[in-house]
Amino acid sequence: MKRAALCALWGGGVLARVALAALVVQLAGCALPAREQPGALRAEVLARLGPPSATFALASGERLLYSELPAGFEAHALDFDASGRLLRNEQVLTQARFDNLPLGAWTRADVERTFGAPLRVERVARFDGDIWTYRFRQNSDLRLAHVHLDRQGVVQKVLFTDELPHFDNARD
Repeated sequence: MKRAALCALWGGGVLARVALAALVVQLAGCALPAREQPGALRAEVLARLGPPSATFALASGERLLYSELPAGFEAHALDFDASGRLLRNEQVLTQARFDNLPLGAWTRADVERTFGAPLRVERVARFDGDIWTYRFRQNSDLRLAHVHLDRQGVVQKVLFTDELPHFDNARD
């Protein structure tokens, strides 16, 4: 009887390993915006990734934006030329991108075309306008970028804060 139990246990281990290996193979084949390479056709990208979070017309083509917000930390802008070929694939939710926003020049439309819809839109007493908040990762740190848009919809400043972890207070 011990032998039968050991065989069943060992056999279950093999099945579990086979199932795990199959899962790993499936995940390795997952379509992710970051994996799309320049030259890919728009139709092929859409077939692999599905519909984008947003689509924007560009002077020389079109941008498909795939955003992980509100739960994630990345948004990929895939820019296609007029013939539907992928020119550029960029992860846009980065400290460098937010640091280089042209203050006093960019509008709400520029921000949305670049970063997509914000995580949230807020207002505070000390600023007369909307504050669009985006979540991103800087190295291993979780950060928030707060883009301040005045009443005319023009970017006036960008502030950064750390995103604090959400602890489970139910255990206290």
